Amino acid sequence: MKKHIVFLFLMVFFVLEGFSQDDDHKFLDDFRGTVSVTHNGIALVPSFSLGEPALLVDLKFRKGKFSFEPDMRFALEGKPWSMLFWFRYQAVEKKRFTLRTGIHPALNFRTVSVIRDGMTENILEARRYLAGELVPNYKISNKVSIGMYYLHGRGFDEGTKQVNFLVLNSYFSNVTISQDYYFNFTPQVYYLTQDDSKGFYTAGFLTLAKKDFPLSITGIVNKAFDTEIVPEDNFIWTVLLNYSFPSGKRKPRAKRKI
Repeated sequence: MKKHIVFLFLMVFFVLEGFSQDDDHKFLDDFRGTVSVTHNGIALVPSFSLGEPALLVDLKFRKGKFSFEPDMRFALEGKPWSMLFWFRYQAVEKKRFTLRTGIHPALNFRTVSVIRDGMTENILEARRYLAGELVPNYKISNKVSIGMYYLHGRGFDEGTKQVNFLVLNSYFSNVTISQDYYFNFTPQVYYLTQDDSKGFYTAGFLTLAKKDFPLSITGIVNKAFDTEIVPEDNFIWTVLLNYSFPSGKRKPRAKRKI
């Protein structure tokens, strides 16, 4: 089973990589993606983690102001963790101000024990969610911007029924280290509600990269400073190795969608 999953992923990856290098393709305005490997998978909300090594796949297909952006996360053993299928619209694109909106259906997977024919066995259960986002951003300079991210999500199955995720952040991008190396840094504070529980957190994303090179390294830290949400780790950190494609056409960024 694991070999089949790995084989399928590699086939899809190489097809997409070949597609991304086809400059004669006229339908899409842009196609890009990032594949990351990490020792501790972290979700869109940084306080949620898989707690084990993970493979993260982000893809973006853009036509005009619309984009389709699958965000898929797997445990390295092959089990799916979560799948988000973003449909996004760039509502405002000014010189300094942008406003993005989006909606996504999502599947979150967990392993549960069931009794079948008198025997206990583990099965993979999928829980369904639907969420929308609003993302304003103001560009202070070519390398500095500030923004907000708001997401509201609803669950349709057993578990969490309602989530609110409000983030205040700043972006420091393409900060030069040397002639060939640079970094991106995103500090943020956020407020999270999960049904009747709430929490306040701070997080940071730091990506180190080389110009015109597809590999980069991202470090993520997350700290809870007042939360009712359980189970919760007070401090979470992870390091990711990222491969961005098509190489030479985009600059690596932190492994995040906000």
